[in-house]
Amino acid sequence: MVFGGVCPSVTSIIAESLQGWNLVQLSFAATTPVLADKKKYPYFFRTVPSDNAVNPAILKLLKHYQWKRVGTLTQDVQRFSEVRNDLTGVLYGEDIEISDTESFSNDPCTSVKKLKGNDVRIILGQFDQNMAAKVFCCAYEENMYGSKYQWIIPGWYEPSWWEQVHTEANSSRCLRKNLLAAMEGYIGVDFEPLSSKQIKTISGKTPQQYEREYNSKRSGVGPSKFHGYAYDGIWVIAKTLQRAMETLHASNRHQRIQDFNYTDHTLGRIILNAMNETNFFGVTGQVVFRNGERMGTIKFTQFQDRREVKVGEYNAVADTLEIINDTIRFQGSEPPKDKTIILEQLRKISLPLYSILSALTILGMIMASAFLFFNIKNRNQKLIKMSSPYMNNLIILGGMLSYASIFLFGLDGSFVSEKTFETLCTVRTWILTVGYTTAFGAMFAKTWRVHAIFKNVKMKKKIIKDQKLLVIVGGMLLIDLCILICWQAVDPLRRTVERYSMEPDPAGRDISIRPLLEHCENTHMTIWLGIVYAYKGLLMLFGCFLAWETRNVSIPALNDSKYIGMSVYNVGIMCIIGAAVSFLTRDQPNVQFCIVALVIIFCSTITLCLVFVPKLITLRTNPDAATQNRRFQFTQNQKKEDSKTSTSVTSVNQASTSRLEGLQSENHRLRMKITELDKDLEEVTMQLQDTPEKTTYIKQNHYQELNDILNLGNFTESTDGGKAILKNHLDQNPQLQWNTTEPSRTCKDPIEDINSPEHIQRRLSLQLPILHHAYLPSIGGVDASCVSPCVSPTASPRHRHVPPSFRVMVSGL
Repeated sequence: MVFGGVCPSVTSIIAESLQGWNLVQLSFAATTPVLADKKKYPYFFRTVPSDNAVNPAILKLLKHYQWKRVGTLTQDVQRFSEVRNDLTGVLYGEDIEISDTESFSNDPCTSVKKLKGNDVRIILGQFDQNMAAKVFCCAYEENMYGSKYQWIIPGWYEPSWWEQVHTEANSSRCLRKNLLAAMEGYIGVDFEPLSSKQIKTISGKTPQQYEREYNSKRSGVGPSKFHGYAYDGIWVIAKTLQRAMETLHASNRHQRIQDFNYTDHTLGRIILNAMNETNFFGVTGQVVFRNGERMGTIKFTQFQDRREVKVGEYNAVADTLEIINDTIRFQGSEPPKDKTIILEQLRKISLPLYSILSALTILGMIMASAFLFFNIKNRNQKLIKMSSPYMNNLIILGGMLSYASIFLFGLDGSFVSEKTFETLCTVRTWILTVGYTTAFGAMFAKTWRVHAIFKNVKMKKKIIKDQKLLVIVGGMLLIDLCILICWQAVDPLRRTVERYSMEPDPAGRDISIRPLLEHCENTHMTIWLGIVYAYKGLLMLFGCFLAWETRNVSIPALNDSKYIGMSVYNVGIMCIIGAAVSFLTRDQPNVQFCIVALVIIFCSTITLCLVFVPKLITLRTNPDAATQNRRFQFTQNQKKEDSKTSTSVTSVNQASTSRLEGLQSENHRLRMKITELDKDLEEVTMQLQDTPEKTTYIKQNHYQELNDILNLGNFTESTDGGKAILKNHLDQNPQLQWNTTEPSRTCKDPIEDINSPEHIQRRLSLQLPILHHAYLPSIGGVDASCVSPCVSPTASPRHRHVPPSFRVMVSGL
C-alpha cells in the first residue's frame, strides 16, 4: 500500500497511476474534492474528510434552524467552486432554495451588494482567509451583519487569522473594529481534528490521552491538524493488511501476502475490499469509508468575542447533528430569518379617533334636530313663516345627511368585510352628494325667490309658492342623481388595495411591515370627480350671485344673503383646504379621516348655525324687528327725516321694497302738488270773502275743472281709484290757473244767474271745507279714524297739527 500524499496536484497524479500497479493509496491530508471521483481514482482512500464532507453537515444545520432560503458567495478558485457545486447538488431536492449564487476574483463588494439586493440573509461562503477579511469589510459597509444575517464559512482557517490579515483589511479602508463587528457570530464548518468523546480507541487510548502524548513528543515542533488522521491512517493500513491475510488464509489457496506482485490483480482486489470494510473507533472518531471517502465528524465553531468557540458537531456515520447547549449565540433574540419576513398590515382607522369624531357628529345631529324642532314648533310665527319653513327643513335634512356620511367614512376593513366596504364606497358618496345639494339647494332656492320678487323691474305682482321652490331643489337633486347613476353604471367604485414600501417593525422584531391601505377608486376617478366638483362649484357660484344681488333687501326674515355669503365662504375655503390636505395624507388613514370628518362637521355646523341662530335670537328678543323695513329717503337733496315708515306686510309675495320706494317718491310729488293747489284755493277764498265787489267771473271752461277738484272728497274712500283720478287730473292739468274774466269779455248766456258772484261765493263757502277735509288725510293732516268733517268748517289745514307718522299715507296707497 501507499501511505501519504498532501499536495493535491501530486496526490492526484499518483492516485491515477496506482490502478496499473494494483496498489491502494491512503492519504491523511488531501482534502481536495477532485480525488472523490472513483472512476478516475478507484484505488484512492483518505482518512481525512474531503472539503465536500461539510455539505451534508451544512444541510443538517440549515434544517435544524429551518432556513430554507440561502445564497452562496464563492471565491473564483477550483477548490471552492467544486465545493459550491457539490453543495448545490446536496441542497437540490431538500426544499432549500439557493436564491442567489455569486462569485468573485478579487473584489467581493459587488457580489455582497447583489446578495443584499436579493434579500439573502443566510450566506454560505467559500473563500480563503485573506479574502474573508475583504468579504467582512464589504459586509460591514453594506450593513449585512448583526441579528438579521448569518454567515457560514470554512472553519479551517488558521487560529486568530483575522489578526494576520487586518493590515490588508485596513488598506481597503476597513478598520479593525469594523472587521470584528462584521465577523461577530459567523459559523465556521470544518472536520474535527480529534474526537471529543472520552472512549478508548483501537489503540487502547482515549483521544485525550493520545493528544497529551502527541504534545509531549512533538517538543518544539508546531502542531498539525492532520496528525490524528495520520495516526488513524496507520491503524487503517494495519487493519487492512490483517484482514487481507485472514482472507487469504480462509481461501485455502496457500497464498501469502508476501507473495504480492504488481501484476497480481486478485491480491490487489482482496486488499481493496478489505480497505472498504474498515470500521473502528480512532482518535478522530469512527473510521468508516464510503466509496473511498472518510465518513468523519464535522465540527461547528462560532466567532464569539474575538475567539472561536465550538458550538456543535455532525456525525456523518449516524447522520446526526448535536448542538452544544447554551454555546451558540445569535445577536438577536432568536436565530435570523432566512429572508425578510413581510407582514402585510392593513392600515386602519383608530378606534378612539373614530369614537371621538362620532361623538362630535352625534352632537351635531342633536343640534340639527333641535333646529328642526324649533322650526316646526314656530312655523306659524311671522318670522319663521316668512323664512319658508319647508325650505328650512330641507336645509336641516341636508345637514343631517352630511353628518351621517361621517359614520360611513370611518368604516374600513377593521369593521366591515371587503364586500361591505365596496358597498359603502357608493353609499357614502351618494349620501354626501345628496346632503350637500339638499342643504345648499334649498338655501339658494329661497334666495332666488327673494331675488325674483325684489328685482321685478315691471312691478308686476309675482306669487312664488314653496311648491315651486321644491321643484327647483328637486331639479338640482335630479342632476345629482343622473351623475351618480351614470357613474355607478359606467364606472362603479371598487375596493382597491394600495401597497406601500416596507417599514421596520416598531416592536423591533426581525420582520418588515408592508402597509396596505383600502381605497374607493375606479378607472376614471379623476373625470367623475371633476364633473361632480364642477357642478357643485357652479351651484356655489350661483348662490354667491343671488346673495350679492339681494344684499340690499332689508327684511331680515326674508333675506339670508349675508349668512349665505358667509356659509359659501367657509364651505369653499374648508373644502379646498380639506381636499388638498386629504390628498397629501392619502397614505395616513387616521389623518385623512380626521380631516374629512372635521371639514364636514365644521361646514354643516356653521351653515345650520348661520341660518337658524339669528332667527332664534330674534324670535326670543324682538319678533317684530325682523319684519320691519328700514327708513327710506324721499329725495336725494332732502335730509333724513327722524320718523320711520313702518308697514304691515301680510304676505311675502306682496312685499317689495323697491315698489315702496317708488310709491313714496310718487306720493311726495303729489303732496307738493296738492300744497300748491291749497295755496291757490286760499287766495280765491280770500278774494271772495274780503272783496266780493271785485270778484270777477270765472271762465266757463274752468268751472268744470273746479268741480272735478272739489270731487276729491272721495279720495280716502277708494285707494287705488282715488290715486288714479288725482294722478290723471294732475298729469292732464299740470298748472291749474284761476283767472278772473274781464266784464267786457263776459258772455250773457242762459246760465248767467248760476255763475253770478253770489252763487259762486255760496258754493265755495260750502265746498271748500269739504275739499280741505278730503285731501288733508293724504298729507297727514287728519287721523285715519276721523270720518266726520272737521270741527270748524273754516279751519285751515295749516293751522292743524300734523302728526309725524305717515302710516295713513302708506296704507292708503
